[in-house]
Amino acid sequence: MNTRTRHTSPTDTPKAVDAFLKSLIHPMKAEILLMHAAILAADPTIKAGVKWNAPSYRTGEYFATTNLREKKGIGIILHLGAKVRELKPGELEVEDSTSMLKWLAKDRAMVSFSCGVDFQAKSAAFAALIRSWVRHV
Repeated sequence: MNTRTRHTSPTDTPKAVDAFLKSLIHPMKAEILLMHAAILAADPTIKAGVKWNAPSYRTGEYFATTNLREKKGIGIILHLGAKVRELKPGELEVEDSTSMLKWLAKDRAMVSFSCGVDFQAKSAAFAALIRSWVRHV
């Protein structure tokens, strides 16, 4: 984890995320709020901010961004920061016991849920996946 990364802009605050979510008009808003709460609860070092015009999550570096464009349900993009990171084979090993990850690149993956019921059914595995991913940030 890069603890030297500074996040001091007005959008790097819980207040900014709360305002963003309050004004959000989205058919899956209730589910997005559930996912937001679950990510923050997964690890006490996780903080939220508004990055890439969506609720995003960081420890030292941003590692997850809510996919507000998901067509069928809700989703989150997991990454290792804004820049592509070169990885050695096996360097990004993430616990994914329910095969939720859809890999987009060597350092980026997406997790999607069809609805709130689907999210709630997988919420424990999702929290474990987030904790596993955060170890690589």
